[in-house]
Amino acid sequence: MIPRKRWAYVIPVAVVMYMLAYLDRTNVAVILPYIGDDFPLSAGAKGLASGIFFVGYLVLQIPAAVLAAKWSARRTVLILMIAWAFAAVLCGLVRNETQLYLARLLLGLFEGGVWPAVLILLASRFPQAERARANALWMTCLPISAILMSPLSGFMLDHMSWRWVFVLQGLPPLVWAVVWWFAVADRPARARWISAAEREYLETTLRAEEDAKPAFAKESYRQALANRQVLLLVGIYFFWITGFYGFSLWLPSVVKTMTGGSATAVGFLSAVPYVLALAGMVACAHWSDRTGNRRLAVTVPLLVAIGGLLLGNLGHWPAAVQLALLCVVATGVYMPYGPFWAIPGRVLGIEVVAVAMGLINALGNLGGFAGPYLVGWLTDVTGTTTTGFVVLAAFLAVAAGLAFFGLKPVTVEGSAHASAATRHP
Repeated sequence: MIPRKRWAYVIPVAVVMYMLAYLDRTNVAVILPYIGDDFPLSAGAKGLASGIFFVGYLVLQIPAAVLAAKWSARRTVLILMIAWAFAAVLCGLVRNETQLYLARLLLGLFEGGVWPAVLILLASRFPQAERARANALWMTCLPISAILMSPLSGFMLDHMSWRWVFVLQGLPPLVWAVVWWFAVADRPARARWISAAEREYLETTLRAEEDAKPAFAKESYRQALANRQVLLLVGIYFFWITGFYGFSLWLPSVVKTMTGGSATAVGFLSAVPYVLALAGMVACAHWSDRTGNRRLAVTVPLLVAIGGLLLGNLGHWPAAVQLALLCVVATGVYMPYGPFWAIPGRVLGIEVVAVAMGLINALGNLGGFAGPYLVGWLTDVTGTTTTGFVVLAAFLAVAAGLAFFGLKPVTVEGSAHASAATRHP
């Protein structure tokens, strides 16, 4: 049996690291409803404060991905971790609306390169037969952060000012940067904990997968960026993330409206949907790796999320039913993460996949700006969030359609998982 220490040594450290990043990114959703005492913000301004993060987020996607692949993923993430911690603290020191926008923009800039850098790190440790599960286990940091940190943010808001919440939640990455530096190695061969058998398995399997890829998978950076499948993945991710962040960043406000409760109650209720999302992510990734069917693993959950959004916003339901539908939507928008990010590594060779992942994440995450701002603007115009959430359902529908009708089977002969996993993207 092949040793599996990489699952225990790599994934947990990366989970905590990005959980802290996701906290600093999304705590604004819980905090913004309580910020009005210092400077009042309209719904549109709150949406802009949430979404402007993603304008900065796109800048370092490709540069950081290339640095991670060519130089050092370990050092790249360390530098970005320290920088985003200072930007997160800065959010608590702002004195007006413009400064808040600037602080959020800087936070997005420094967090932007972390996602593709870690994906490159995982690609050097987990072959395609394990890739969706590895991605999903790492990406459980997203719902775990919401499960743990939404109640924490709510509790902190009940006992201190919103400024102190921003500042105190911005400090932990500085501590975890030390753990990251000593626990993570750039290549499996450099890890102290890896056995000879596990090292040989990884090197042999990953080399065989690269050698088995067709010629187009090993094209230049420019060709990779113009690759049809890469552009398709950009489109899918943009429409998906528009719906995803529009939902997740406005969830606490919806829960507050539903309950009229304290910040602590809002935080705890906001965490409930992410518990189911966590289980759904792992289950979907396991099914995707077992069957190799990435296409349905992306499409079906998005359709489930669409149904939940429409059903929840086109009817008048008791609070318990609304919360149950929010759970359905959260599960649907989180489940595709692991399978989706396993696709680029199958389509492109390791030499150029870093750039492709950076492009997909950079342009796709513009949806993180569009979603919150769109919901905020439509709320100001219509006086209700219903229109905004129906529009978000339409964005998710476009993502599901592109995934189902656009993704084509990609056969990689000779890989360790070709019998099943390479039959579908």
